[in-house]
Amino acid sequence: MRNLIKLICLIVITHGLTANPDIEQVSESWIKKNGHTILNDFKELLSIPNVSSNQENMLKNAKWIEAYIAERGFKSEQIIVGGAPWILAERKVKGATKTVLFYAHYDGQPVQAGNWASPPFAPTLRDGLVEDNSNVIAWPTPETPLNPEWRLFARSAGDDKAPVIGLMAALDALDAAGIEPAVNIKLILDGEEEFGSDSLENLLKQHADALDADLMLFCDGPMHQSRKRQLVFGVRGSMTVDVTTYGPTSPLHSGHYGNWAPNPNHELVRLLSSLHNADGTIRVADFMADVIAPSQAELDAIKRMPDVGAMLQEKLNLSRTDLNGIRLEEAIMQPAIIIKGIDGGGAGPGKSRNIIQPSATASLNIRLVPGQTVARVMQQLSAHFEKMGYLLLDKPATPEQLKKNKRVLFLASSGGYRAYRSRMDSPEAQELSQLLKEIDGEPPLLTPTMGGSLPIYLFEEYLEMPIIIFPVANHDNNQHGRNENLRLQNLWDAIAAYAVVISEYSK
Repeated sequence: MRNLIKLICLIVITHGLTANPDIEQVSESWIKKNGHTILNDFKELLSIPNVSSNQENMLKNAKWIEAYIAERGFKSEQIIVGGAPWILAERKVKGATKTVLFYAHYDGQPVQAGNWASPPFAPTLRDGLVEDNSNVIAWPTPETPLNPEWRLFARSAGDDKAPVIGLMAALDALDAAGIEPAVNIKLILDGEEEFGSDSLENLLKQHADALDADLMLFCDGPMHQSRKRQLVFGVRGSMTVDVTTYGPTSPLHSGHYGNWAPNPNHELVRLLSSLHNADGTIRVADFMADVIAPSQAELDAIKRMPDVGAMLQEKLNLSRTDLNGIRLEEAIMQPAIIIKGIDGGGAGPGKSRNIIQPSATASLNIRLVPGQTVARVMQQLSAHFEKMGYLLLDKPATPEQLKKNKRVLFLASSGGYRAYRSRMDSPEAQELSQLLKEIDGEPPLLTPTMGGSLPIYLFEEYLEMPIIIFPVANHDNNQHGRNENLRLQNLWDAIAAYAVVISEYSK
């Protein structure tokens, strides 16, 4: 009888050891055996152009993604509310009592292909950043070892097609190991994020029930510059304002009419320089009045994060930073007025002309923090410009208006949205933090906010669930710019992290 009891105990112990294998080892083994397949799948998806304004291409992307996730047991539907399709999908798990909703977007920023080192929709491997004079790597055969420091260059490699590939690879690894996910999995894949997700509110009004879940993970944005795993609990809001100044209604020769005809470029420079003090702080009256200051807990969280300022200044050849040299993580908790671009007639050899232009335009990107609203910020900007003596217009100026008014300014706003911030000490945050720590013993960085913007506020309004941002891309991925890229190790790390979350969360 004693031997029988020993045998039963041994069976129970052995079963316990084999029933819950090391998820990291499962992921690592799968990547080692199937890394080339994962990379080829990613290449195929990145080869489909994905600027949201091209409906035909966005439909091709959606079709590819739907077929890809269907192979992993997802039932999905495309929903077109306004522009590009939204993809809503679900994989139900027998016995699961909790549901996790994953967000990612599959559209990308417009490209200027001539500025790229390789075509933006012809995915290319390099052994480092273009800026570091890296070398192109021939596309690897199955026999070629994959260097985790290689980078895959293509539009949306870093922002934001990687979560689609990473999450499906994590499921493949678990399925192959016979490990059932611990949660039901829902997906919401956005086809118009880079253009403001204009149809999101209508989608949520009509389909909130289909998105019901216990936790939402926003899989977007870059990781911390230290490359440590990270959970983020907020984003800044965003709005765009274009400002146009005016001169003569016809272009004038700068020699014949300079010093006489008002120059819209001069006006624009004067106007733009009025927005900031020399240290980068904002000069617009009352702009900071509505700002909710960071809590002590948020400031303490920043102090616990690695300080990467000196490293970034060295890498970017910066001798100074704005806001009197405060930490980057603290700077992005403040609002910002950023000049995105200026159009005043061309500059540089072969592009500039000796002309006083009829108009000049600057595009401003304004990042909002908790307490600020789009409407209130627009009021503050308008008051600032009116105080400078401008007549403000919401349509392009007419000749009659220019004749009657000394200074005329056309303000065009494409709307925007407010910031989002959530608790860092919620039960969901604590559980996710513990799960990610199990991967390599390192707890993730808990970050109050990222500097970029996502339309999370609408999900907060329409869906009653905790929302946490779960970034996976390398910080130097050049998102929105030329030579966008994803470091392979970031993709491998994403697969491991997704596998842990979907196999262990809520157990």
